[in-house]
Amino acid sequence: MLEKTNVKVLDKVVVRFSGDSGDGMQLAGNIFTNVSAGVGNQVSTFPDYPAEIRAPQGSLGGVSGFQVSVGMNVHTPGDLCDVLLAMNAAAFKQNVKYVKPSGVVIVDIDSFKEADLRKALYTTDDPYTEVGCKAQVVEVPVTTMTKAALADSGLDLKSVLKCRNIFALGLVCWLFDRPLESALHHLKNKFAKKPAVFEANAKVLQAGYDYGHNIHASVSTYRIETEDPRPGIYTDINGNTATAYGLIMASEKSGRPLYLGSYPITPATDILHELAKRKDLGVKAVQMEDEIAGVCSAIGAAFAGNLAVTSTSGPGLALKSEGIGLAVMAELPLVIIDVQRGGPSTGLPTKTEQTDLFQALYGRNGESPLCVVAAASPTDCFTMAFEACRIALEHMTPVILLTDAFIGNGSSAWRVPDADEYPEIHPPLLPADRCDGTWRPVERDAATQVRYWAIPGTPGAQHRLGGLEKDAVTGAISTDPVNHQRMVNIRREKVARIADDIPALTVQGNADADTLIIGWGGTYGHLITATNALNDSGTAVALAHFRYINPLPANALDVIRRYKRVIVAELNTGMFADFLQSKLPGVNILRINKVQGQPFAASEIVEQVKSLMK
Repeated sequence: MLEKTNVKVLDKVVVRFSGDSGDGMQLAGNIFTNVSAGVGNQVSTFPDYPAEIRAPQGSLGGVSGFQVSVGMNVHTPGDLCDVLLAMNAAAFKQNVKYVKPSGVVIVDIDSFKEADLRKALYTTDDPYTEVGCKAQVVEVPVTTMTKAALADSGLDLKSVLKCRNIFALGLVCWLFDRPLESALHHLKNKFAKKPAVFEANAKVLQAGYDYGHNIHASVSTYRIETEDPRPGIYTDINGNTATAYGLIMASEKSGRPLYLGSYPITPATDILHELAKRKDLGVKAVQMEDEIAGVCSAIGAAFAGNLAVTSTSGPGLALKSEGIGLAVMAELPLVIIDVQRGGPSTGLPTKTEQTDLFQALYGRNGESPLCVVAAASPTDCFTMAFEACRIALEHMTPVILLTDAFIGNGSSAWRVPDADEYPEIHPPLLPADRCDGTWRPVERDAATQVRYWAIPGTPGAQHRLGGLEKDAVTGAISTDPVNHQRMVNIRREKVARIADDIPALTVQGNADADTLIIGWGGTYGHLITATNALNDSGTAVALAHFRYINPLPANALDVIRRYKRVIVAELNTGMFADFLQSKLPGVNILRINKVQGQPFAASEIVEQVKSLMK
C-alpha cells in the first residue's frame, strides 16, 4: 500500500456533517467529537437541525447539520469548514456555502441521481457548477459500499441504509487520523442492547476507514495539533447536560434535595431527561402537565426546603411569569432555566437567539426584581447553574439562568471538576434559638436584607407565605401604602446587594485599547475569537463579557467608562445595549446585532468592529 501524501498540519480543523434528518448526522458528529476530545483536542460543536419532525427525504427543508471544530485554542465551531460531508444533493446545496475555497467536500455520489437533483431543486445536471463550489469534491459511493459491506449481515435493506452515516464516519476518522478503537467504544455503548446492530456498524466503520486508504492519493489528509491538557478526567459535554450536573453539584454542596418541575420544550428538554436519570443521587424530576404546573410545583418544593428548579425556553418563561412573581413576593429560592430559542411565539424552536433578556429582567407584573445570570459556553453551563443555585439559596430569591440553543445543544471538552473546587452553599436556615414561636417570616439579616428560611415541620416555626403584601414587621397581610413602598424597596435592595457576592468584571484582550467590545451569555466563544483576531492584526480592542446581568458586577460601570468607544454585540436588536445605556447616560454605546437564528461568525464581528471604529 502506498504511503499517505499531501498531509496538512493544522492547529485546528472544522468538519461539517450534513444529510437528511434521518441520516444520523448528529450521531456521527457526536462520536467524532468524543473521539477527538479523547485524543487531547479542544472541541466546540454546533448541531444545526430543522424544526420539522420529518421533512420529505432529500428535500431542502429536511437537511440536518452538525459542525465541529477540533484542535488547539478552539472557542467556536468555526465560521467555515475545512471538510464538508454531504450525504445527498440537498445537503450539499444547503451547506456548500460553509466550505472554505481550499476545503474538501465528500459527497455520497449514490444520492446525486437525477431524481435527487430535482428533489433538491437544482435546475441543471451539474450541481457543483450550479452552486459555485470552489472546494475539492471527492465523490464516494457511500450507499453502494455500505450495502457491499453488509451483504452477508442478514439485515434488511432499511437497517443497512441506516449504517451509511457510520461508513462516512469511518472515512472521516481516516481523514483526520482518529483512532477507530475509541469510535467503536462509543458505538458499543450506543447499541449495547442491539449486538447485531453494533456488529453491522463496526463492520461499516472499518470499511469506511479502509476506503480512505484506497483514495489517499486524491485527497488531502490532516494532522491536528494537540496541547497538554490539565491532568484530570475529560469528557465531551453539551450545555444542557452540564446544566443538569451543575444543579446536582449545588444540591450536594447545599445539603438541600434537588427538585425539578418542568414541561418538555425545545431546546430545554434534555435537562429534564438528564435529571430524570439521577434517582441514584436523590434527584426528584417531575414532568408536569404544563409550564404553569412546572413552576408552581417548584415553588411548593422551595417552600418545603428543596433546591427547586424549573426549566424551559422563551414561550414557557412567559407562561411561568405569574408564578415567578409569587416566588419574588414570597422570597423563596427558585432557579428558572431559560434555554433561549428564536421567537416570538413558536418562532424558530431549534435555532438560537438572545431575545429573552428583557423578558427575564422585566417580564412580570409590579416591581418584581430578581437575579439574572447567563452561561458563556457549554461547559460554563455547569458553573453558572451552580452559581444560580448558590445565589438563590443564600439570598432567598428567584434566579433566572439564561442559556441558549447554541450552547445548550453544542458541546465542548470538559474537565470533570473535583468536589473541593466548588464552595459549600449555606442557605440562611432559621436558627434553632429563633424557633420559639415569636419568629416572623419577614425577619431578615440586616446586612444582606435576606430573610430566614424555615423548613415546614420545624417546631416553633409555623408560618405561611403568599402573594399578598405583608407588613414589614409583623408579616401580617397589609394594604398600607407606606408599608408597600417599604417592602418594594427592601426586595429591590436585597437583589442589588448580590453585587457584593459575585465576581468583579474582568477585561480580556488589550486592556489598554480605546475600544471595548461587550458581550453576554453564549456569544463568548465568537467574541473572544474575534477579539484575538483583531489584536493579532494590529487593531487594539478589549473584551468584557458578562455572565452576571442583574445585578451587574460592582465594578462594571466604572470599567466601561474607561473606554472611549464601547461596542455591544448580541443576538437580538440591542437589549443589553439598552440596559447598559440606561445606566450609562453619558456613554455612546455602539451596537452589533444579529437576529437570524444563527450564532455569530467571528469574521463578521471582526469586520463590523473595524467598520464601527472608522
